[in-house]
Amino acid sequence: QVQLAESGGGLVQPGGSLRLSCAASGFTFSSLSVTWYRQAPGKERELVAFIIGAGGSIGYADSVKGRFTISRDNAKNTVYLQMNSLKPDDTAVYYCKTIWGGRGYWGQGTQVTVSS
Repeated sequence: QVQLAESGGGLVQPGGSLRLSCAASGFTFSSLSVTWYRQAPGKERELVAFIIGAGGSIGYADSVKGRFTISRDNAKNTVYLQMNSLKPDDTAVYYCKTIWGGRGYWGQGTQVTVSS
């Protein structure tokens, strides 16, 4: 079965760090683009970071640039989002997405809460 699964969310204090994982099963996504999104309560889903194909071109939303890092481990069929210097405004459900076989696949999301 083709699916994505996020993990690594949790409760962290402002200034703390978390590493989110997006693991693919049922297909190999080492050559695919993967995008992280987030959705805070009452807000629209927004793009956070992306990594394009095997070449690995990377981009970030201005709000996370310099604090978040996207990377991939092809041996583990996993894409990561390292989040440092977290702020309360980073509180959201984080999702990863890829497109394979002409269809978009989303994970179920992982909750990140930044609060003291």
